[in-house]
Order: sequence, then C-alpha cells, then structure tokens
Amino acid sequence: MTPTTLTWATCIAILTLAPAPLAAQALPRTADGKPDLSGIWQTVNTASWNILPHGAEPGAPAGLGVVEGDAIPYRPEAAAKQRDNYTNRATLDPVAKCWLPGVPRATYMGFPFQIVQTPNQTSILYEYAHTARHIYPNSPHPKGPIEWWMGDSRGRWEGDTLVVDVVHFNDQTWFDKAGHHHSEQLHVVERYTLVSANHIQYEATIEDPKVFTRPWKMTMPLYRRLEPNLQILEYECYRFNETPGAESASRAQ
Repeated sequence: MTPTTLTWATCIAILTLAPAPLAAQALPRTADGKPDLSGIWQTVNTASWNILPHGAEPGAPAGLGVVEGDAIPYRPEAAAKQRDNYTNRATLDPVAKCWLPGVPRATYMGFPFQIVQTPNQTSILYEYAHTARHIYPNSPHPKGPIEWWMGDSRGRWEGDTLVVDVVHFNDQTWFDKAGHHHSEQLHVVERYTLVSANHIQYEATIEDPKVFTRPWKMTMPLYRRLEPNLQILEYECYRFNETPGAESASRAQ
C-alpha cells in the first residue's frame, strides 16, 4: 500500500467511526411521539448577572450575553429606568428581596430545574424558592388583566418544538441583576427544541410595547444534568436581614 493510499484509507476509517450528525441521531420521544423534554436541566452562562455582553466587576463575572444583536430596544424613558435600576441594583433587584424571578429569568438563574412532561400538561419545577410553572396545552389564556409573578403559560407543539406563550405578568420582576426590566404588558414566547438527548435549544422572544420599541430575542442552550440519583433540592431564599424560620418575602405571590 502506497503512502497516498494509506492516507485515504485512514481518512475513510475515521469518517466511518465518527458519530452520526445530530440530525441523524434519534431523539428520545414520549409514547405520543413528542420529543421527551423530561429531566433536570441547567444553563451554563452569565445571563443571571446581565443578559447583555458585560465585563467583570466585583461580584459578577464577565459574559458574552444572550440577546440577539447584543442590544435591547428600550424606549428612552425605559432606558433611563434601567440605568437607575443598575445603579441601585443591590437593593432594588427583586430577587435580592426573595421575590419570584419571573419568566424567562427563572430559566438562567444558575439553579437546576426539572421538566415534567405529560400529554395533558408540562410542568417546570425550579430549585430556586420552590418556584413552579404549569404549561397547559392548546388552551386560551384566561381573560385579564391578571398580574402574576410567573405569568400564565399556554403551550403548543410546532413540529418538534414546544412553543410556550406567556402573558399576565406583574411589573415587579427583572430579566437579570443588571436592572433590565419590563412592565405588566410583557409577552414572552418561549421555544424549547430538543436537538440531542442532552441538549435543548431555548429561545425567548420578548415583547412589551410600554417598554420596548420592538420585539427582541434571547437564545441559549440548556444542558441535561447527568449525575446519578440527581433531584431538585430545597432552596430557601432569605433576605440579608432575615434568619431561617422568619417570614420569607418569597411567599408573596
């Protein structure tokens, strides 16, 4: 065998043994044929500190951001409020007060969360402060206005993507610790696409005509936690001036 022939034979052998492309790999599916999103998932990014690109600062690591286009289209008065929020973030951040984080912030806080998928309902159980969401399929939102911390979630399948429409928010939650905010007119459309057995591509399209001049989107991967016997544990949130056993502000809903 000549050196050239040996080289080609080696390349062919490597390509033959290489893993199949993601598109060719079978996704785990439920009994009704839908992609199976059940499991414990977690993000690995710095969006909890700031969803936009940002440098490191005391108490916060640098990050590349998760917003498409690296900019949020604030109205002028809303941009001024964000700057004030940022300046006073240590005391104004709703999560620092142990309030529920809202959507989509609950997804990328850095805590694990569990998706429980059934034909009649999908639930998301977050480790942070016992937060839970129930996504009801193919049904309308209740009539509003209703102001809930986590909104009202209604889901549908578009091919292999679970699309979740979320409305009926209050204006008390932020998108991150940097003070990016919204009003009670917030409308979030989430997309959960299982692209491999252990990887969900997550998208959240944000619309709020009271705060933003146009819709905008953030995207990030969600990673399946693979440790044996893993489970969602108990995380109680206490404000800096509270002690265990005191009335927690996280109960306010």
